[in-house]
Amino acid sequence: MVTTAHPVAAAGYAPAPLTRAPAARHLGPNWYAAVMGTAVIANAGATLPYRFTGLRTACTTVWALSFVLLLVLLAARTAHWIHHRDQARAHLLDPAVAPFYGCLSMALLAVGGGTLLVGEDWIGTPAAVAVDTVLFTLGTAVGLAAAVAVPYLMVVRHRISADQASPVWLLPVVAPMVSAAVGPLLVPHLPAGQAQQTLLYSCFAMFGLSLLATLVMLPVIFARLVTAGPLPLALTPTLFLVLGPLGQSTTAANKFADVAPGVVPAPLEGGFVAFAVLYGVPVMGFALMWLALAGSLVVRARRDGMGFAMTWWAFTFPVGTCVTGAEGLGRHTGLLFFDWLATGLFVLLVAAWAVALVHTLRGVVSGRLLAAPRR
Repeated sequence: MVTTAHPVAAAGYAPAPLTRAPAARHLGPNWYAAVMGTAVIANAGATLPYRFTGLRTACTTVWALSFVLLLVLLAARTAHWIHHRDQARAHLLDPAVAPFYGCLSMALLAVGGGTLLVGEDWIGTPAAVAVDTVLFTLGTAVGLAAAVAVPYLMVVRHRISADQASPVWLLPVVAPMVSAAVGPLLVPHLPAGQAQQTLLYSCFAMFGLSLLATLVMLPVIFARLVTAGPLPLALTPTLFLVLGPLGQSTTAANKFADVAPGVVPAPLEGGFVAFAVLYGVPVMGFALMWLALAGSLVVRARRDGMGFAMTWWAFTFPVGTCVTGAEGLGRHTGLLFFDWLATGLFVLLVAAWAVALVHTLRGVVSGRLLAAPRR
């Protein structure tokens, strides 16, 4: 079939207007994973037990990059909802895409936490507190909404078979755990007494909400692996998402112990410290086991021809949560093993981030990552 380069419109016929923001049509909520994976570099590096010259400046620079990425993606996703509402609704009704709405919450929270940890070096403490307060509030609201709305859609609207179970399902229920981990950073900046205690116990409640929801989903995910075999090649990196609730809950438990002194009565203060160790050590042990399992399956998938996809960002944020979890355990146990573990995982995190970032930039420049998904 041959068509002219500039067809003439028939009399009385008005050509359809060009779609605005065409590049944003297939920009899904999974892109927020790039913001999360970038922000966690700064958050993890800021509290590493071993320091070297330039580390904090590098972390602050990466935080600034994550902030810019967040603003760009918020603008692009807004254009997506304004100009491509049909596609946005289709994403919500797609069981493979809807769980990624939890990434919006975690991106806001991760950047907000980094603002207080390292961003204050450039913008000052009052501005950092204000920015983190806004991002924490928005991120927590979005996270709590996603933790209810996405499972609701899975039950009522999505049609899912047992062999479709995926670690991606964890994303909306892990978001409140990120709130639990970064919320304690704001506690010292609140008035003493009721305000500080309310925020601390609210974070503890979100810790429980997310943990119990995760414990419900993990057996389903593991059962799918055992009964149906390895995930499809492109989804294999999502196995690393299981590390997210493990590392983030360990991080949260240690953050509670950090801020509890002077906020809660003495008996409870000691309880938070004991809980951080008694909970965090066995969970970190399971995280290391899962890291070995997931890593082995990724190596297998790579040998079978697994190429780059946006799922490779799953190698970043979940590993970063294990870095911060190990850092906290190192502080509260005094064991050098956890300091070495945090440092080793941080090296792995930076390497994974660099690879994912380079491939993502190539995909954006070529247009491949913004093209319609293959059917």
